[in-house]
Parts: sequence; structure tokens; C-alpha cells
Amino acid sequence: MSDYRRANVGGGTYFFTVVTFRKRKILCNDIVLNALRDAIRNTRMKHPFTIDAWVVLLDHLHCIWTLPPNDSAFAIRWAMIKRSVTKRCGPDLQRDEMFLYA
Repeated sequence: MSDYRRANVGGGTYFFTVVTFRKRKILCNDIVLNALRDAIRNTRMKHPFTIDAWVVLLDHLHCIWTLPPNDSAFAIRWAMIKRSVTKRCGPDLQRDEMFLYA
């Protein structure tokens, strides 16, 4: 098992790269993009953070977040976002037309 080191700085600014499951090229699909936007909005209401930058590509995304002072729980935020998108898009991700860019 990997021994990852994670920064634990409250109020810190973090850079993330997130890759889709099996590098499926689905992130530019409208269904997925709308689900991602909604998931981010809902997560920010419960666990605020500032989006400093965000780039969405076909099979991965990059972003920079700044968390509130004394808060370093970025993993909770990512879990909420990923769970929400998966629940909303799960059935649609089984359709062939979701992979037009594959």
C-alpha cells in the first residue's frame, strides 16, 4: 500500500488532479458537467471553500482550492462531490453515447 503524505494546513491552498474511473472521457458531457456543478455548489454550502482555479478536460480535472481558516478537510469535500455525481449520473454512465470521445 502506498504511503501518501497529505498536507494538513488549515486555511491552506491545495492543488488537485482528479481522474475519471478508468480514464473514461465523460467530463465534457452535459449531464456530467451539470451534475458536477450542482455537486460543487451543494458541497460549498455545507463545507465552504474558495475555488481559485478549475480546468475540466475529457477524462480529468485540475483545480486549486483555498479552505477556510482552521479547516483542512478537503477529503470530505471531495467525497461529497464524487458521491453526488456518481449517484446522479450512475445509470447514464452505462449508456454508449456517454463515450463519444473514447
